[in-house]
Amino acid sequence: MSNPLADVSKLIREIGVHLKLDERYPDSNIIERFLMAEKIIFFRLSLKRSSGKVVFFPCYRVQHSDQLGPYKGGIRFHPDVNLDEVKALAIWMTLKTALVGIPFGGAKGGIEVNPEDLTGDELERLVRKYTERLVTDIGPLVDIPAPDIGTGEQEMAWIYDEYRKFHSDARSVVTGKPIIVGGSKGRAAATGDGVVYAMMEAVKDLGLKDPSVAIQGFGKVGSAAAGQCARQNIRVVAVNDVRGGVKNPEGLDIASLTRYAHENGTVAGFPGAEPLDEDVITCACDILLPCAIESVITTENAPKIQAKLIVEGANGPTQLDADPVLEKRGITVVPDILANAGGVIVSYYEWVQNREGFYWEEEEIRDRLYKKITSAYAAVRDFAQADDISLRKAAYCLAMDKLAEGMALRGVH
Repeated sequence: MSNPLADVSKLIREIGVHLKLDERYPDSNIIERFLMAEKIIFFRLSLKRSSGKVVFFPCYRVQHSDQLGPYKGGIRFHPDVNLDEVKALAIWMTLKTALVGIPFGGAKGGIEVNPEDLTGDELERLVRKYTERLVTDIGPLVDIPAPDIGTGEQEMAWIYDEYRKFHSDARSVVTGKPIIVGGSKGRAAATGDGVVYAMMEAVKDLGLKDPSVAIQGFGKVGSAAAGQCARQNIRVVAVNDVRGGVKNPEGLDIASLTRYAHENGTVAGFPGAEPLDEDVITCACDILLPCAIESVITTENAPKIQAKLIVEGANGPTQLDADPVLEKRGITVVPDILANAGGVIVSYYEWVQNREGFYWEEEEIRDRLYKKITSAYAAVRDFAQADDISLRKAAYCLAMDKLAEGMALRGVH
């Protein structure tokens, strides 16, 4: 089974050799320093459930790097959360913020819990206890959490409220908040919007005409990407979630599908489409958007993928050893640290608005996001062409080059 931490560590070492970092920064040991998180926080939270039974949950916060700015990264609530996963996600955040040029570092947090197993009151108590334990480790200029799988606006509002019991400067401690308590317009759809903006740049480069799109996952990222595809008049022909999938070669009615999924908790059974009886990863489409979890594209299914373009909406959806298979088949992959950076970009805009106390309209947010993503895409594409390497390796090169320079200039600490 693939280990995302092992994959990202191996790739970073390869990139270090490609960039000749040991020669450029002798005796700095930059790669090994980069691969080791600056701080790892692990603790157990106990919770007395409404039934009276006491349960406990492993909790994590990995602060990977603050070389270019405060730690930044989401908090994941999922039963499969583990330390290696959180470490990998924190590294990806560091690379992502460096690549797109926002003044943050990288971090990630998580609790090994299925939030659907808890009542609303139990979930709130868990979030507040998690925040209280981290109250000296997070802060507007230290470490700024955000939503991830299993968390959203409500959890961020609880974190903000709990933190402000201890600190007066609290509003910008967390991003992804409800708008009414300082959230940013455009934040909820930002990751999905950014995926499609990057996708459209690749579509132009590849000369794809009237492309069809399949989306794996219809959560916050997948549903937002589908909505942006609809606004761009791009056909979404297949969608799935954990409970099933649907397809329509002529294109799904995304507005109706979104309403149906909201009302029923799944896309399965949507009356405007046929059931998707095959794996969405290998279904007939021109573009595949994996927008769910890590490691879904493997050496087993990579040879069967029909898409000409993959744009990674999730973190780490492609196992490292599947990349050469896709490359050999001529399938272009827009990597996660570029494609799904929209969320952290607009999180940065939320943080800036909180710090300034002045808020922007959604049109301005989307315009800024579009310019930032497309500029980063162009830089990655040009580097990839100049060095004759994949977009993923080019993205890592650009990010690591910035980080190495920052580490060398700041010295050992």
